[in-house]
Amino acid sequence: MIDHTIEAISRRVSEHKPLLTKPTRHTRQAAVAVVLHQPYNQTEVLFIKRATVAGDPWSGHMAFPGGHMDEGDADLVAAAVRETEEEIGLDLSDSRLIGPLSHQRAAPRGRTIDMLVAPYVFAVDSIPDLNLNHEVDEVVWGSFNAMFKGDNHDVEFRAIADTQVPFNGYRLEQRHFVWGLTYRTLQTLFTAVDPKYNEPIDPN
Repeated sequence: MIDHTIEAISRRVSEHKPLLTKPTRHTRQAAVAVVLHQPYNQTEVLFIKRATVAGDPWSGHMAFPGGHMDEGDADLVAAAVRETEEEIGLDLSDSRLIGPLSHQRAAPRGRTIDMLVAPYVFAVDSIPDLNLNHEVDEVVWGSFNAMFKGDNHDVEFRAIADTQVPFNGYRLEQRHFVWGLTYRTLQTLFTAVDPKYNEPIDPN
């Protein structure tokens, strides 16, 4: 049985060799924080529910906190830290940076664009009172173990170019569906933790 404590996850992620994309001068770069917390010996993962905004291709989606790198950011890690504090009031500057995961390509509504998203895994010992900004409706915690084992795996159909397309994801609290880029990022995390990991199969 795979050990899913934060210490075990940290060891395995630190040994993992992520696939990194070399940006061009035209590439938009963004970073997200995969925040782990371990209350009562059960590792949990932090997600946000993005606010509903007209014209935003990620409107209302479940995601990791994060966003585009600004000119004032020293690097992508700094962008993930800054965006997390801006979006939910969680300061990761003194938290433990476990390491990077493979870069992801953004594909809003099925369109591939020249934008890379760099995920970084952090561990926090405690969670302060959070202060959500206008970009975030809710913070939701998901069980690392349940997602890894596929206990809450599900499929939803989403409209892509006038076609209903099935997407794999995880159902949190019965009403939140984690899919798309965030789901793909979780798959890279689980593969880093266990190279023999297999993506869950559609339960239907």
